[in-house]
Amino acid sequence: MDDLLRYFPNNLFSLLKNIISKDERIKNELQEIRIRTKKPVILKLQNKDIVLDYIAEQSEILQILEKLCENSIYAYKKQICDGFLTIKGGHRIGITGSAVMENNKIVNMNYINSLNFRIAREVLNCSNHIIGQVLDLKNKNIYNTLIVSPPGKGKTTLLRDIIRVISNGIPEFEFPGQTCGVIDERGEIAATYKGIAQNDVGVRTDVIGNITKSKGMKMLIRSMAPQVIACDEIGSKEDIEAIKEAMISGVKGVFTMHGSNMEDIQNNKEIYELVENKKIEKIIFI
Repeated sequence: MDDLLRYFPNNLFSLLKNIISKDERIKNELQEIRIRTKKPVILKLQNKDIVLDYIAEQSEILQILEKLCENSIYAYKKQICDGFLTIKGGHRIGITGSAVMENNKIVNMNYINSLNFRIAREVLNCSNHIIGQVLDLKNKNIYNTLIVSPPGKGKTTLLRDIIRVISNGIPEFEFPGQTCGVIDERGEIAATYKGIAQNDVGVRTDVIGNITKSKGMKMLIRSMAPQVIACDEIGSKEDIEAIKEAMISGVKGVFTMHGSNMEDIQNNKEIYELVENKKIEKIIFI
C-alpha cells in the first residue's frame, strides 16, 4: 500500500497510513480512495464507506496530480484527457475537472477537482471454478465465451485470470498455452505502466492499450497472430464487427459485457446476433 500512499501530501499520508495499518479489514477491503475539493476524503470498502474528518483542498489535489505525473503534467496530457492515469502496481486514478473541447474531442482538462484512486487487486486462480466451462479440453481449444455481470461484481478480475490460465496452459490437463491478444482500452486488465503489464496475464499474452476495442482487435490479429483475443465490456456495433472478423479468421475470444440476465443480452441486438448465430458458445453470468 505504501507505493500508493506515497503520492499523498504528508498530512493525508500520515492519516491514511495510520487508519489502514491499524485496521486489517480496511487494508483487505479497501477499493477506492476518493478525494474531492472542499469535501471530506472517503474510503470505499466492499460494503461501506468511511468518511474521514479531512477536507481536501484543491492545492492538495494538484500536488497529488503532479506527483502522479512525475512533475510533468504535460507528458501525461493524453491520459488526463482520457480521464484516468495508471500507476505502478496497476492502480488507476480517475480524474475530473473542466473539460476543454475542440471538434467534439477533449483536448485539455482544467481545474482538476476530484481524484479517485481505484485499488488494483489481483485474485489469482479466481477462475478455477469456471475455467472448465471456457476450455474445450478434448480438442485443446477454448469456447468463444461471454461473461455477463453488473458493474463492480468482478468480471474484469475473472477475465484477467482466465487470460492468464489460457496463456500459461494447464499441464495437468495437457492443455497447451495459447497465444493471447488483450485489447486493454482503459488499462483495467493488464494495467500497463510504461509498457510493462502490472497484472499477471500470462507468458504468451500481448497487450495493446489506449485504443478502441475494434481497432485494437484488428491490429493485434494483423501483427501478432493471436489464437485467442480478449477484451472487456463489448457492446458497440464496431466491437461486434471486429469480433466477427476475428472469428472468421479462426481466432477464439473471451469477452465481457454489463448485464444481469439473458434479457439484457437480448436487448443488445449486436451482441445477441453473436449468440443467435452460435458464434458465442458459452455464456457465464456472475
